[in-house]
Amino acid sequence: PVAFSNSLENAYPNPFNPTTTIKYSIAERAHVTWKGYNAAGPLVRTRVEEAQAPCAAGFSTRWIGLNDKGQSVSSGVYFYKLTVSNGFSMTKKMVLLK
Repeated sequence: PVAFSNSLENAYPNPFNPTTTIKYSIAERAHVTWKGYNAAGPLVRTRVEEAQAPCAAGFSTRWIGLNDKGQSVSSGVYFYKLTVSNGFSMTKKMVLLK
């Protein structure tokens, strides 16, 4: 059997304007969330919130610099966090330059 692992890759491109792609993989079927936060801490965007099963190709999500209300966010540093219900959590940084 193929062994899967939990991982979160760097956003690409980073810095970005206006779109970046984040790839990730999970080790086992689990509830997965991907959330973006501004540098001050508040939640800006939720891109993934669902049960997923591991796959050989992994997963990717794109962020186009909009908040959950569909409004453009300002240039700056943002953090994105992948949380998997099996206990895995990782946070990385990305920069939006307009």
